[in-house]
Amino acid sequence: MNTDVMFSSKSPNWATPQEWFDYLNLEFKFTLDPCATKKNAKCKKFYTPEQDGLEQSWQDERAFVNPPYGREITSWMKKSYEEARDNQALVVCLVPARVETQWWHRFATKGEVRFPIGRLRFEGGKSSAPFPVAIIIFRPKL
Repeated sequence: MNTDVMFSSKSPNWATPQEWFDYLNLEFKFTLDPCATKKNAKCKKFYTPEQDGLEQSWQDERAFVNPPYGREITSWMKKSYEEARDNQALVVCLVPARVETQWWHRFATKGEVRFPIGRLRFEGGKSSAPFPVAIIIFRPKL
């Protein structure tokens, strides 16, 4: 396994495996992918980096969020939590299970947390991720 690439900060983007999205979509029926590119968008409605999903409203959407895993993950987790709390969005996040971080304690712990068994292989990856992932679900406050 080439851990130099996997642990580097050259790219914080890890493309969601289609089968993982499909499995979650069966339960949540997503309507929005707010942090996508035209190439990797999982929903018909999506925001590219140029459109900046952090600046858009997700009101009443069912959002699938696989954020960049670099420093900006804090902003995406904050936005995900606030959209559920304030704008009636259902938000499901696929994130690294970094339980020792501030963003995890400030935001992830406020949602429903699921820990999948095993390691996933991100789209285009030759081997499994070198870190565990978690599914964080922020449900709208009705």
